[in-house]
Amino acid sequence: MSMSAGGGGGSVKAEPNVTPMIDVMLVLLIIFMIVVPQIAAGFKAKPPQGQNITQHPEDENADQVLGIDADGQYYLNKKPINNADLEQLVKAIYDARTVDKIMYVKADAGLPYFKVQTALDVIAKGGVRVSGLIADQTPNTESTVASDKAKGGSNPLDLSGGKK
Repeated sequence: MSMSAGGGGGSVKAEPNVTPMIDVMLVLLIIFMIVVPQIAAGFKAKPPQGQNITQHPEDENADQVLGIDADGQYYLNKKPINNADLEQLVKAIYDARTVDKIMYVKADAGLPYFKVQTALDVIAKGGVRVSGLIADQTPNTESTVASDKAKGGSNPLDLSGGKK
């Protein structure tokens, strides 16, 4: 165990150890190879369609419904409104309420989901505590709820109970 204090015999090489750097780079390369195609594909949201949907009677004072057509135009309780005025109108309706701050949103199936999300954000700022999305009955299906079949109608949206 001797040490040399002289400057001539042993030379020290100052080379970086690149093995850990290569390992990290390979891991990052694999991550980006997997993640980037997923980001480029995007997220496509398709509004759900229900099979057991029963329609309730619409009361003008109880349920507030925000409709959004294929062009992104807003309708409050089936009346067209200016999109910029939505928050103020919703605020005026829900500031007067102490309970039941629920609003239903019915959007066109072809509408990009970010537009629905924008509307949900605006109505939340206006005072809506709970928002529900309205779906349509799946075509060519019947309700599987026993109480719907007991009414005599195969269409759960038919409130006449099968009577004509």
